[in-house]
Amino acid sequence: MRWIRTLAVTTLVLTLTACTTSPTGRQQLTLVSDAQLDEMGREAFEQYERDLPAAGAASQRYAQCVADALVAVLPERERDKNWQIRVFESEQANAFALPGGYMGVNTGLLQVAENQDQLAAVVGHEIGHVLANHANERVSTQTSTQLALSVLSSAAGMRGPGGEQLMGALGLGAQYGILLPFSRRHESEADVIGLQLMADAGFDPRASLALWENMSANGGQPPAWMSTHPSHGQRTAGLQAQMDDAMSRYEQARQAGRQPNCPRP
Repeated sequence: MRWIRTLAVTTLVLTLTACTTSPTGRQQLTLVSDAQLDEMGREAFEQYERDLPAAGAASQRYAQCVADALVAVLPERERDKNWQIRVFESEQANAFALPGGYMGVNTGLLQVAENQDQLAAVVGHEIGHVLANHANERVSTQTSTQLALSVLSSAAGMRGPGGEQLMGALGLGAQYGILLPFSRRHESEADVIGLQLMADAGFDPRASLALWENMSANGGQPPAWMSTHPSHGQRTAGLQAQMDDAMSRYEQARQAGRQPNCPRP
């Protein structure tokens, strides 16, 4: 059918013109320029700073100490980004990363992360999102999915209530079959990158497992297939599978004198 050929050509062109590789070797679709995303990240970060109250100086120094130790072991090209971290007063146990190297941590998460190593697991994970261009990939996947659905709707002549119902079902299928799995893949990939990064910086990678035990005790989750994040059990299993390599990196870092000392306020 003609609409199938049109959809296939559109998808092939997008794939061939914007295919990159993540730090773990995974193929990615990246349609947006780094400059555009960095500017979007800066604007979003400034909005966070306007909307949320800043935490005290001691909490800020603590998070900055951990972030500085992690950034110090990045490759030079990535180390030269404009990395910034802020601690916000919020009971939600949450952290985020934005394109351009902007990161935020809530004070609620500082209560869950019991020491510098557990906080390093969080901040390393967020740095992993930036290193792997996950924001670009997410925006690009959403854009290409919407384009494909639009091409499908037009080419197939889906008009009227029946066509709208079918397009709605296809959109739901795209959400649970493409967009959410991509996000869960991003989370798992950031876990691996963050685990390696914290170990290279001299933070104990075993603390990542303790962190997720704390997070699991902090509240429930929707089923993994309906969530943008893997379940706590899935994350723990993924981290455990990488732990031997992480411990080897950790021992090498300690022998090289990388022993962070970031006092928890």
